Amino acid sequence: MKLVITPAPLRGSVTPPPSKSQAHRCLIAAALAGPGSVIHNLADSQDIQATRRCMAELKTEGIGLPRLDCGESGSTLRFLLPIALALRGGGVFTGRGRLMERPQKPYFDLFAEKGIRYGLENGVLTVEGALPPGRYCLPGNVSSQFVTGLLYALPLLAGDSELVLTTPLESRGYVDMTLEALGQFGIRVTEETGRFLIPGGQQYQPCEVSVEADWSQAAFWIAAQCLGSAVDIQGLDPRSTQGDRVASSWAQALSRPGDVEIDLSGCPDLAPPLAAMAAVRRGDTHLANAARLRIKESDRLSAIAGTLNALGGAVDERPDSLVVHGGESLAGGAVDCCNDHRIAMMAAVAATRCQGPVTLLALQFSLLRRW
Repeated sequence: MKLVITPAPLRGSVTPPPSKSQAHRCLIAAALAGPGSVIHNLADSQDIQATRRCMAELKTEGIGLPRLDCGESGSTLRFLLPIALALRGGGVFTGRGRLMERPQKPYFDLFAEKGIRYGLENGVLTVEGALPPGRYCLPGNVSSQFVTGLLYALPLLAGDSELVLTTPLESRGYVDMTLEALGQFGIRVTEETGRFLIPGGQQYQPCEVSVEADWSQAAFWIAAQCLGSAVDIQGLDPRSTQGDRVASSWAQALSRPGDVEIDLSGCPDLAPPLAAMAAVRRGDTHLANAARLRIKESDRLSAIAGTLNALGGAVDERPDSLVVHGGESLAGGAVDCCNDHRIAMMAAVAATRCQGPVTLLALQFSLLRRW
């Protein structure tokens, strides 16, 4: 299907949807706690359905390894790999789109060290073995999803464990969200410089929580504001542990003329809305330290550059960054969404400053449901 957007400024009030990142974390903890938890403000997107489905399967007694369909959710896959080992001795993981192409090397290196068997064949990842308590070393400059998965699984083991970061931690906000959720559900983790101390033999406790509005998706409405639309964004918590709350401060920087450099290592999901803001301003914007965007639902560095250039922008793509050369407006045109919801959202927001219609091509209904 295709969607044609006629350019016009936006007006009105909007409350961003609930945070998927926080919802994943609360759902997993609630399932591990057993009956009694209450989660308010939970949106049932496809990614959240994947986590609910997989946790239900993990908690069901059965013979053999559980089969876990993660859909297109990278959070579901990476969070649940160590949890499946801790609860059921492993699992058989499948997914759709580019999910099973996304790298799992940090886990694979640990599995080899700990004697856990694993194999990826024809898009099916099988892991099997006992996850032992002890010392686990991970680089901090890979996806924080690996850190989160281990922080959820290690408290379930009989003995104490230590999670050591061998390089400085990036995406700090996502780990803070994990630690917050663990604490709400009764799990104790002590953080020291470069490491986390996790006592074993812990039990998750039922809890009543409410999922916050999502700063990551709010960033697209913030972009609309920056591009001149009169949008009142409601329901956001400025004290949230969500790392993507920095979208607000970066938008202020981009609202002023001049060259700007933004380090995306801690907030890679903000690249599309920030690029939309950068496309229509006076000055160049360097979106740096963004190599991980190449292994999202699409190659997002390439997709962002291709989309904005197709709309009449000027974006230079580099191996691990983008340079967006700002202008007065965009022309409009047809763009390929690359089966990536954030690229479609970026194009839709950019349309508010286009001179002609914007056509979103190859827009799948399943893509809309991921929003």
